[in-house]
Amino acid sequence: MRRRRLGTVDESSEVNLTPMLDVVFIMLIFFIVTTSFIKESGVEIERPESSAATPRPDAQVLVAITPEGAVWVDGEPVDIHRVGPKVAGMVSDEGSVVIQADREATTGVLIEVMDRLREADVEQVAVAAQRSGA
Repeated sequence: MRRRRLGTVDESSEVNLTPMLDVVFIMLIFFIVTTSFIKESGVEIERPESSAATPRPDAQVLVAITPEGAVWVDGEPVDIHRVGPKVAGMVSDEGSVVIQADREATTGVLIEVMDRLREADVEQVAVAAQRSGA
């Protein structure tokens, strides 16, 4: 007569999830490290073309000027008279400011923004342009 074992559970039948969690954790670290973060100005700007345009990856603060003359600082609209103190509080000593003026924006607004930044002791200011094919 055969005897059956009733009620015994074999512990080796459980699935070990530790290696899978290790792999998921390593993949998460890989994706975080390889992700690149691109700063956006917050508004759609059509930059003017220039054959002498060079990349400037170290921009700390982006100032955008729309075709209507509105000024945006890091995605927030700012009054043109307050752009200097606002940017000066955001930029460090080594940081730089890039002004992205739309192709249709007036030069007077661009010059006024640059003057406000100089008055606020912001030294490193660049104007963004799109590199032309020439």
